[in-house]
Amino acid sequence: MERFLGDLKPGERACVECIQGCGAIRRRMMDMGIVPGVELEVVRRAPFGGPLQVRLKGYYLAMRRGECARIAVTTAHQINIDPIDTTRHIEHPLASR
Repeated sequence: MERFLGDLKPGERACVECIQGCGAIRRRMMDMGIVPGVELEVVRRAPFGGPLQVRLKGYYLAMRRGECARIAVTTAHQINIDPIDTTRHIEHPLASR
C-alpha cells in the first residue's frame, strides 16, 4: 500500500520514497531538501485543509497539502529510523540581531 506525506498524522515519522510529478514543483521540493531517502516527521497539521508542518534535516518546513499528496513515503514502523535529535540546536548567526 502506497502512503503519502499528507496521510501521516502528527508525530509520525517516515522516509521519502519518491516525489511524483515533474517540473517546477518537483524541483522546488528537492531544493528544500525533500529527496528520496530523507527522514522526516510531521509536527502538526493546520485545520480545514491548511498546511502541514514537517521537520527534516534539522529544520521545520510548512507545506501545502497538495504538495504533500505528491510525496510517497515509507512509515517508521516499516523501516528503522533513528530518532530525530531535538537537543541539538544550531543558531543562525543573524538570529540575535
